[in-house]
Amino acid sequence: MGKMHYGDSAIFQFNDRLLTHLRTIILAKFALQESLALTWHDSDQQRTVWLHPSIPLHFEFSGSETPELNHAWLEQLMALANSPGGLRCVAEPESA
Repeated sequence: MGKMHYGDSAIFQFNDRLLTHLRTIILAKFALQESLALTWHDSDQQRTVWLHPSIPLHFEFSGSETPELNHAWLEQLMALANSPGGLRCVAEPESA
C-alpha cells in the first residue's frame, strides 16, 4: 500500500496502482493552480478531502516500480476531477 501525505499530519493509504493514477491527475490540477475534492471509500466509510496546491503533498509508494498508466482510466479520472463532484476513486476500466 502506498501513502499520500497531505499537510502536516494527514496520511491516506491507496494501493500503488491507484495512487500512481491519482498522483498524475492531482499533479496536473496543481500545475494549473487548481484545487479539487478527492473522494474514496475506506472500509465502510466514504471519505472526502479538499486538496489545494498551497498545502504540502507527497506520495510514498510501497514498490520501487512505477505501474504502467492506463490512459482510459486517466481520462475517466480527469473528467471526474473537472466535474462539480470532484475526483472520485472508481474501478479501473479495461485498457484500450
